[in-house]
Amino acid sequence: MTSLGGRALRLTVYIGEDDTWHHKPLYSEIVHRAHVAGLAGASVFRGIEGFGASSRIHTSRLLSLSEDLPVAIVVVDTEERVRAFLPQLDELVTEGLVTLDACEVIRYVGRPPGPDGAKGRKPKGEKP
Repeated sequence: MTSLGGRALRLTVYIGEDDTWHHKPLYSEIVHRAHVAGLAGASVFRGIEGFGASSRIHTSRLLSLSEDLPVAIVVVDTEERVRAFLPQLDELVTEGLVTLDACEVIRYVGRPPGPDGAKGRKPKGEKP
């Protein structure tokens, strides 16, 4: 289990929802590689509207022709682990924006693995 607290580095990758890597969503490949690399966690956020270097506005509004909505993948871990992961992004992200920000982790707590090794939810009514 990854231990994380105090000073950390936040990696944010901004890409388009339709960006792919070998016929799979690029955001999914980035999350999978972050997991394999042992990073503390990764989350994908889908935007409702935005634009990037192309200056083309992407929106979720019904009358819009654009469906390639903005996506942000956020990873927070130690500076050492995040920087070690950057070469993989060089390979994956051919269009988009990658940023790094110093941050402070106040709380990082996961669920302990269940009997099958998977992190599961407690049954309803079970006390912590």
